[in-house]
Amino acid sequence: MRANLPVAPPRAGRRTPWRETPFAALDFETTGLDFARDRIVSYGVVPVEHGLVDHARSVYELVDPGPVPISAASVAIHGLTPEKLRGAPSAQDARVALNLALGGRFLLTWHGYVEAAFLAMLYGTSRRRWLARSVDVRWLVLDVLGPEAARLTLSEAADRFGVRVDAPHHALDDALVTARLFVAVVSRSGTPSARELLRLGRARDVSAGRVVVPR
Repeated sequence: MRANLPVAPPRAGRRTPWRETPFAALDFETTGLDFARDRIVSYGVVPVEHGLVDHARSVYELVDPGPVPISAASVAIHGLTPEKLRGAPSAQDARVALNLALGGRFLLTWHGYVEAAFLAMLYGTSRRRWLARSVDVRWLVLDVLGPEAARLTLSEAADRFGVRVDAPHHALDDALVTARLFVAVVSRSGTPSARELLRLGRARDVSAGRVVVPR
């Protein structure tokens, strides 16, 4: 059953300059990358308002994945063991919090098909719904740096633009880095509209033929 969804940004908002458009950078850490089976174990959301990263209103929380085990490979990346997740809020709690954090905002992601897939699982929707409101910052980076940047991780791309990285693969820090990288990249591009950024940074599913590279 479809859960209540975060309010979508108004369609008219697509025509506004990016500095007048509300965004929210989103990152998930998960039990694995099987989109049909795995679940989120943490999320980080960082608002971008008036072209500025609003760290003070960021949101971070652990999430209980229920009966889904965490793969050893995932634990090695994000360090969230079953013991650390014991007593964490439920997926239902995560939906309520994300409704507030993402409502009325376009999403900023890094390899956004991953966030779209887990949002679709969490809310019982299609991935397309989330991809349509997402700007994949990786593709903005590629537009500036060219094809040679195709294999940069988020941390490596951030370094190219002088964006500080404190805790790679921590959902809040990855969301914060994504938000700051977005501002750094788009600030070089004049005043594009949200529509232009959604087109240029269009997040696509893994079946869409774009190269999938490390996050």
